[in-house]
Formats: sequence, structure tokens, C-alpha cells
Amino acid sequence: MMDSPARNIHQTLRDTFGFDLFLPGQEEIIRRIVKGRSCLAVFPTGQGKSLCYQLSSLHLPGLTMVVSPLVALMKDQVDFLLSKSIKAARLDSTLSREEFNQIQNSLSQNELKLLYVAPERFANERFLNSLRRMNISMMVVDEVHCISEWGHNFRPDYLKLAAIIKDLHIPQTLGLTATATPKVTKDIQAAFDIAPENFILTGFYRANLTLRFSPSADPMTTLLERLAVRPKAPTIVYVTLQATAESVAAALCNAGYAAQAYHAGLKDEQRHKVQDWFMAATEAIVVATIAFGMGIDKADIRYVYHYNLAKSLENYAQEIGRAGRDGKTAECETLGGSQDLIVLENFVYGDTPEPEAIRRVLTDISQEEEHFSLSLYQMAHTYDIRNLVISTLLTYLELENIIASTGPFYTSYKFIPQRPSAEIFAPFNQERVNFLKSVFSCANKGKKWFSLDIDEVIAKTGADRKRIVAALNYLEEQGDLVLQVAGARRGYRIIRRLSVEEQDELTDRLVDRFTSREKNDINRINQVVSLINHTGCQTNFLLDYFGEHRDQGCGHCGFCLTTKSEEDRLAGIAINTMRPAVHWETWKGQVENVLAENHAALQSPRQQARFFCGIRSPQSTRAGLQRHASFGLLADLPFTEVLNRTI
Repeated sequence: MMDSPARNIHQTLRDTFGFDLFLPGQEEIIRRIVKGRSCLAVFPTGQGKSLCYQLSSLHLPGLTMVVSPLVALMKDQVDFLLSKSIKAARLDSTLSREEFNQIQNSLSQNELKLLYVAPERFANERFLNSLRRMNISMMVVDEVHCISEWGHNFRPDYLKLAAIIKDLHIPQTLGLTATATPKVTKDIQAAFDIAPENFILTGFYRANLTLRFSPSADPMTTLLERLAVRPKAPTIVYVTLQATAESVAAALCNAGYAAQAYHAGLKDEQRHKVQDWFMAATEAIVVATIAFGMGIDKADIRYVYHYNLAKSLENYAQEIGRAGRDGKTAECETLGGSQDLIVLENFVYGDTPEPEAIRRVLTDISQEEEHFSLSLYQMAHTYDIRNLVISTLLTYLELENIIASTGPFYTSYKFIPQRPSAEIFAPFNQERVNFLKSVFSCANKGKKWFSLDIDEVIAKTGADRKRIVAALNYLEEQGDLVLQVAGARRGYRIIRRLSVEEQDELTDRLVDRFTSREKNDINRINQVVSLINHTGCQTNFLLDYFGEHRDQGCGHCGFCLTTKSEEDRLAGIAINTMRPAVHWETWKGQVENVLAENHAALQSPRQQARFFCGIRSPQSTRAGLQRHASFGLLADLPFTEVLNRTI
């Protein structure tokens, strides 16, 4: 591994990236990386984490691979690097077959310095095998807190990264995050063998951010009051629900403000338009769910409002961290109050699977052949477990060495020929022409598209999946076909089969694991309440959560700015976590009437509790129960209270 002198690092900073000085923490990380050490960098949002590996990669002999969960961010990063004449590429689902092949060729020729990939790509055995032939100097894990189940944004595919790095013998790892508690950083250091001296924390404290907490039963009125008295400037209003984003944006527009909604329910094109509009504007207001902001680098955001409570202190820190990146003063005010708690809690409870559903998944997988495939969509509806939770459960089974992923594939292809068959077949010998004719003979013609069921093609032609798919992809590359895929499935193979006793023990362990996650997520919501109700410096309370301690008050949070005469008034608007008394007699008859309808999607107590609390599940959605008159009947009540009543 190269040991680059500091002068070379500074020269690269100036000559390649055009900067004169490093930001805090960057040089310390880069020095360690070029000495071959694995590192963890916890820097605030917008404080230059990316440069740590971008510059370091130019002082390492092989490829630097960057794992990132965000396609848009990967694209922006690659475009930036190419503008600096640094050879970089990304592998994601938006690439054409031709672009993918070009990148693969560049990798085989050792032409790239940086490659960005999504964590899901490591589920593909072919991709993993191709990595074994590459000279990889370093793996960078962006948003590395996602590996920890104690983290606020746990992603199951991240759990496997540490084992993959060891298996591929990648010599060093760089973990990057803006939000990690001491417990999470310990998890990260243990997973990637990062020595304590190679953990660099630059600090979360931002002296230019004024943190205010004004929990309101009528946040719309409060928001309009704030906007009326503060100078217009780029603003983000964070909300919990997509519907809230739309309604608040509409209300702001009606009040004369330039506002647009942003959430995951919008099409990609619309989200890009909103993002581009916000980046260019000087007075724009984006009303957004947490889907907005990742990778946003707008320096002059003056206001961040939390219309609803943040779901965790990690989310809160990330979201306020997008304000005031130019160093000028920015206001961050929380307007959400007690009314938001049940909604946030219900999101958590809605994700916890039934113990019996976990048992059925294990039983059904144990009866599969050695090589088998699964559809997350079908599994979600069969077991009434959300897709992400199913994915998490399957990852747990991989970590238990029960199954191994062999990669994703598609069961059906659609195509539109771009020229007559005779012209398509002309370049091929007779054997290949006969093969293509046999494939095309299996196609069903629709109004516009021809469709192929790959399993049916295999059965009728005797060809293997690999040859059929390769032929279709080749014809697409040659411009002979316009191709679309559908029916995504995940391939697996059985590593070991469990006895009945082992299966029971594993079921219990998995139930405990999901229950612990549920309790942890509920505790994170309570931490947000504790911050707002804290009778002391609220900035210091937030910093303590992330392991950073200050002795003196910040002077610019809601508590520090409060005068003695205001204390009684503020105490009156603190968030109240007391639940209202539940008078079951009010709803008892209606609940009993619904249960008497005996819906297949409302058989278990948890299914019933979800329905009455207004939480969708795969089975209830398929049955159209979200349109039932009693859906959400008890949405204002705590989930646990409703669950205990339906047991």
C-alpha cells in the first residue's frame, strides 16, 4: 500500500479538486487511509465526507468501491469525478445493457479508480465472483450506520457487507456517516475491524443553527405565523405522511408562498423537477417527507421546520443539518406535538411480523429444493409481512447460514421488434436462427408488446435460462428489440436444513430480534420527546446523545433563549405523553361487527389491531380493506392498547 507524503495529498487537493485547505477531519482520515488503515469517519451532514475517499483513491493502487444506497447521489458523485478527469462509474438499475457492458469492460481492464454500487448488488453471486478477479484496494461504506440494528435507518443488505469484505480479502474499509450514536459506532468498528485510533469524530455542534421547539396542536397556523414574520428564503418543511406533504404545500400556495410537495409517492421525473426547482430558487419552500434531502447540497437553506415530530434524534440531526451550510445563521423549529406520537409509533408496530408468520416462512423454505427462488411481492401477501421486513428476515437466514443468495432474476420479458425477423436472423448461422425462432415462437402477442414467460420458454426449447436471457439482451444491444423485464425474483440455495427443534429455536430467536427492534424504534421516538421537553440546553442534550459533551449552554437553542418570565408559558406547551382514557364501550359494537364479517386478512390480533389503527398490510391492501368504513376507526388510540383488546 502506498504511503503518500502529506505534500502529495495537499497537491492532489489543489490540482485535482481545486481546494486549498482540508475541512476538519478530512486530512486525518486521508492520512490513515493511504497508510492502509481501515477508518470510520463521523462528520456532520455537508462536511465533506466524500472527499475522504475520492482523494484517497488516487493514492491507492487498485479500485476503490463505494457502497451507497442512493442512486441519485451516485450519479451526482460520478458526474463530479468525471468532470475532474477521475475515472469513475456506477452500477445501478438505471443503466442500459450497453452501459453496463462498457463498465464491465473498464473493470476488466483495470481502468477505473472508483466504482459506486448499491448494497443490493452484492446479492448477485455472479457479481461477487467478478469482484474476486479485481484488485480492490478499499471498500467505502456510505451511510454505514445502516449496518447496525441499533441505527435509525437499518437496511438488511448492509448486514452482509462485513462478511463480504472479509471473503473478498479487501484490505481496508472506510465507513462514513453523519449520524451514529456511541453504541452504533462500536457496532461499526467491531464489524469492520476498525481500531479506536482510526475513528474520527469531528463533532456535531453547529454554532450557526438556532434550535427552537414549539409543539403545537395547530402546526399549520404556527407555520404561517413564522413565515409571515421571517424574511423569505429557501425553506424545508418536514412532514411524516405523503398526504400531509400535499395538503401543507397546497395550503402554503393558497397563502401566497412558492411551495411544492416532495415524497416517495411522486414519479421520479416529478421529484427531479421539484429538486431542481428548489436548488435554483431563492425563496422556495419544499414540503417533504424524509425522502427529501439525501445528497442535497444547497448552502443557503435558512429554515428547516418539523411540521410533524422527527421519528428519531438521528433523523432530526440529519434534517436540521441541511440548514445553514454556508455558515450563516439558520432557524430550525419543531412545530409537531403530542398528536404525532401515535402516527410515528404505528409505523413501527406495522412492521413487526407475527410469530406464526415467521414460523411459516421457515417451514416453507425448509421444504424447498436445493436451488429455489422467491418473489418478495408474493411472500409479502402470503405471510402478510411488508417487503422490507421480508427482506430483513431472509437476510437473517443468510447470516444464520440457512440459505445463500444466488442473485435476482426476472421471470418474464416483453419486447417490440425493431425490424423484420428476416433481418434480425440474417447475421446468425442456422443453429442460432433455429434457436431464436424457437424462442420467438413462445411469445404471446399483445396490442404492442410480445411477452415471454422464461420458464415456459425453457420447457419448450430445452435451452437454459442463461442462454435465453443472453440472446434477448444481445438483440437489445444490437437495436433489434426494445426490451422490458418483469416478475422480479430472488434466487437462493439451501446451505443446511434444520430439524424441527432447531426450527423452533430459530423462530424464537427471530421473534426476539424483531421485538427488540420494535422496542428500540419506540425508544427513539421517546428520545425526540425528551429533547423537546428537556429543561436545560437542548443543543447539549442532542450532542450528548451522539457522544459529544459540552459543559456550557449553547446560547442559541429554545431553552437558552428563554427568559424566566417565559418558563411557565413554555411548560404549558411541552409534549404530553399521557394517553387519554380509552372508553371501549364507544366502539365495542362497531369493532364486533367488523370482526363478525370474518375477513381473511383480519384473522390474527395483530392484523385486527393494524386495521383498526389505520395501518395497511399486504393482505388488507389486496383485500381493499383500506376503503372499509371502519378502517382506522381507532387510529387515535395507542396500538398496544388496541392489540391487547383484540387478543
